[in-house]
Amino acid sequence: MNLYAEAHNGALFVRVGEERLDAAVAIRFKDQMREIAAQPAHRIVLDLGQVIFLDSSGLGAIVSVMKALAPRKIELVALTPNVEKVFRLTRMDSVLKIHPTMKAAIMGEGMRDVG
Repeated sequence: MNLYAEAHNGALFVRVGEERLDAAVAIRFKDQMREIAAQPAHRIVLDLGQVIFLDSSGLGAIVSVMKALAPRKIELVALTPNVEKVFRLTRMDSVLKIHPTMKAAIMGEGMRDVG
């Protein structure tokens, strides 16, 4: 599982460097996210721009991390069409803030629902 983290203006930006976030990597994703999120940050922005496949295990891993890190918020950025569809169909797009681009996420602008 390749996760790359960078702190910027009190936020932690984490890029998922995998094409698939599925049952094969979900546990490693959760474990690494918990380690990375030990850094102080008021918000965590998860860049899913390289992820082209997300199954229920991957979605569950993101939700699990979201719950574990509360009250800090997890935001998503750069969803690919297939991943965006999963969030829309499960209505998780109404639970998580989604930014269209990394620039919008950094600026705190351009938040949108994917639905």
